[in-house]
Parts: sequence; C-alpha cells; structure tokens
Amino acid sequence: MGLGMNRISSIISALSRPAMAGLLAVAVPAAVLVPSLPAIAADARIDQAVTALRAISTMKADFTQEDRNGQRVSGELTMKRPGKIRFEYEKGVNMLIVSNGSSLNLIDYDVRQVERWPIKNSPLGALLDPKRDVAQYGKIVPTAGDNVVSIEVRDPKKPEYGVMTLIFLRKPSAPGGLELVSWVALDSQNKRTTVRLTNHRYAIAVPDSAFRWTDPRVTARRPG
Repeated sequence: MGLGMNRISSIISALSRPAMAGLLAVAVPAAVLVPSLPAIAADARIDQAVTALRAISTMKADFTQEDRNGQRVSGELTMKRPGKIRFEYEKGVNMLIVSNGSSLNLIDYDVRQVERWPIKNSPLGALLDPKRDVAQYGKIVPTAGDNVVSIEVRDPKKPEYGVMTLIFLRKPSAPGGLELVSWVALDSQNKRTTVRLTNHRYAIAVPDSAFRWTDPRVTARRPG
C-alpha cells in the first residue's frame, strides 16, 4: 500500500463511515462539556446545521488533515450539491478522493488501486441528501459557547463504523449563518483523524467534470 494510502485512509472513515466522537479540533475554540441541552434546543441546532449545509450550492476550501500521530497532509476541498465532494491532495500525494453523490472513491495512482464506499446509507449521506432524516444519526455535543455548534454523528445499528463529529462556527456571511470549520473522526480501531477547513469560498462556478477521475487501472496518470 502506498504512502498516500497509509496517510489518508482514515479520512474515508470520516466521510463514508460515520466516524468520530467528542471532538474539539484545534481550529475552533476549546469546548467544555456543559449540562445537556433541552431536546427542543438541541433539535433546533441540528436543524440549523443541516440547513447551513444544504444552503451550500458550491464551495471550495483549503483543508489540513492530521492523524493521531501528528502527521499532516493538506489540499483543496471542492463541494457541489447534491453530494459531490472532491479532495485534491497536495503535490507529492498522488491520489484523489471523489464522491459523485452516490459513492465515495479513493483513487491511488501510485499503486493503481481504487476503493469505493457507498454513502447512501451513511450519516454523511443524511447530511448531504435533503430527503434524508439526519435526526436518526446526529445529536448535539454541548459546548461552552453559543458560537460553536458541535454535532456527533453515528449509526447506532453499525457501531463498527465509528463516530464523526462536525464542528460549525456561527458566521453571518456563511450560508445559513454557520460555517463548517472541522470534523474529527474516530474509527472502530480508535484511530483519530482531524480535518480542518479554512479559506472558504461559496457560490463559485464548479463544473460537474470536477468530480470525474481517471481510472488508474487503465492509466497511472493523475488528471489535472
């Protein structure tokens, strides 16, 4: 397995497998547990976060991914509704992660390998698909400040998928008034991965071709 696959495989947990728990990424103010919110207030915050995500037509952002050993890799994230995501890694990491809205694909051009995960029934799918009920997967993680919204996402029927926590900051200029700034994933083997987003750009032109990729089993050339 190539270096890129070893360093990046855990991001798949964060996306295609609902993964991670009680986060508090460095990118946002440290959160301190406080008494649980009333159910109505918690539901309102989940609704706000889902509304914010669904208000994003297109987005680009710079990302930094860090594993529990402190290894980092960075790149650019591109998102387009419904459900299309692309992780373009930095020069030297010869791979892509691309979602076409129905499946998440990890393409490693060094070893000419493709791995695919369905997202239809995952918490990520619930957050990106307006027809899905996110309440069955998400719950609020209380934080010390009202400007931070933290949502833990898991599938109780599939504990082997782990847990993911999404972190939003209140920002009036962001779609829906909340900006996704990080997520933390904890997989079934207790491996933690943190992804932080910066330099968000919204409502920009993103062609559908951005979510296509060249199959390395046919050619080792990385597109773009």
